[in-house]
Amino acid sequence: MTAAAKTDTRALIVIDVQTGFCPGGNLAVPGGDEIVPGINALMVDFDHVILTQDWHPAGHSSFASSHPGRAPYEVIDMPYGAQVLWPDHCIQGTRDAAFHPDLHTDRARAVIRKGFNPAVDSYSAFFENDHQTPTGLEGLLRALNITDLTLVGLATDFCVNFSALDAARLGFDVAVREDLSRAIDLDGSLAAARTAMEKAGVALIS
Repeated sequence: MTAAAKTDTRALIVIDVQTGFCPGGNLAVPGGDEIVPGINALMVDFDHVILTQDWHPAGHSSFASSHPGRAPYEVIDMPYGAQVLWPDHCIQGTRDAAFHPDLHTDRARAVIRKGFNPAVDSYSAFFENDHQTPTGLEGLLRALNITDLTLVGLATDFCVNFSALDAARLGFDVAVREDLSRAIDLDGSLAAARTAMEKAGVALIS
């Protein structure tokens, strides 16, 4: 009898490496494009690579333009909690929503799209911002017997952070490669995110 092939229980989750979050995009993260070569190189170390993609309809409730008199980066209360109002970004089917052109998307076994519910934003790769509506990522990982996650991408203090916290809460072993992530750092949000991730047991790798 031949030995069964060893199953890789690790997955690389690449968060929102999209044109809209890179220089020239509608919600550019400083240095967002700098991480693409390193992410591409890291992909070859994983059997399982999953990409997430911000995928908003026009007029999304998280856009400042949907709230007359409000400006980008103001915070308002939504039925599900506090919500930062963003510039219009990553609208479905636009160049702004496309993956960075140099990202090796062919390595991905799945793409998880999030933020397409017009009434609820979705930072986390696992849940919308109501913290209840799932994206389906957890089910996929469980079906693949994944136990260990490495997260990279944009932005460290929002979508990477929320994804890492949810992953840890769901019982996965989680590491965030800070060298392959970049932050918006809105009013101290990066320091707060790092503290929260460390408290949740997420390994921060620089």
